[in-house]
Amino acid sequence: MSRIGLRKLDIPEGVQVTIDGNCVKVVGPKGELSTIINENITVEQQDNQIVVNRKDDTYKKFHGTANALIKNMIDGVTKGFEKKLEIVGVGYRFQVSGSKLTVNAGYSHPVIVEAPKGITLEAPSNTELFIRGIDKALVGKFAAEIRDIRRPEPYKGKGIRYADEHINRKVGKKAA
Repeated sequence: MSRIGLRKLDIPEGVQVTIDGNCVKVVGPKGELSTIINENITVEQQDNQIVVNRKDDTYKKFHGTANALIKNMIDGVTKGFEKKLEIVGVGYRFQVSGSKLTVNAGYSHPVIVEAPKGITLEAPSNTELFIRGIDKALVGKFAAEIRDIRRPEPYKGKGIRYADEHINRKVGKKAA
């Protein structure tokens, strides 16, 4: 049995949580987020904690998910989320100008991507990219879209990868 749904979430200083039926809204120093929780899950605020309960055992799968979504919203409006991408290859590079990202990844043309609202991009060097935002799902989705431009290949390791990702390398052809 998963115990994620049973944990009590502490509300940090400077964060407001508003529960309106099955809509949970979290406002903090970095912004505001809201989500709709399944109607069979109840969310209550007791003192300085959030408690998530379910009606019966048929809704176990929504219980842990609802708790995790609320925790991610609280973490997002206080600390925020970040993904770091690296690009490996001769001539491969990132270029950020405002909310536009230009990726040179070995194609005949540069790939230009517009960052969604709520996402900030920073490229401290040509081969590194930081994607930051308060919505964990949006940060992860945008990072995955950038990685899909040129996935890392297993022979030379060229492509776009997460900073903590390990690429299993393969041995190439051998001469007879």
